[in-house]
Amino acid sequence: QVQLVESGGGLVQAGGSLRLSCAASGRTFTSAAMGWSRQAPGKEREFVAGIRMSGGNTYYVDSVKGRFTISRDNAKTTVYLQMNSLKPEDTAVYYCASRWSWSGKDVPTSGYNYWGQGTQVTVSS
Repeated sequence: QVQLVESGGGLVQAGGSLRLSCAASGRTFTSAAMGWSRQAPGKEREFVAGIRMSGGNTYYVDSVKGRFTISRDNAKTTVYLQMNSLKPEDTAVYYCASRWSWSGKDVPTSGYNYWGQGTQVTVSS
């Protein structure tokens, strides 16, 4: 089994920044891709950013392009989400995800196998 542990959420004013971290542990394997989804109250879960662990290709949903940056560590077991210029509409529970198999050259936006418990991000206006 794989455990994904998120950290770094919190309360920030609009225009501020937060950095989320997600560390994978447990079953020894290297994720093919990792990413972040978010879910705001009353809304569907949305995949916002992803990264291929081999190659480093990244994906961002349009609403966060230019503001969020996803990265990984050299051991390829931790992924980060740097969130700048935060807006009230970024308020959500952010979930880390890991996909253990992927043969495509782009970043998968679905089909993730493991999920973290979520971390709350609240942006005040």
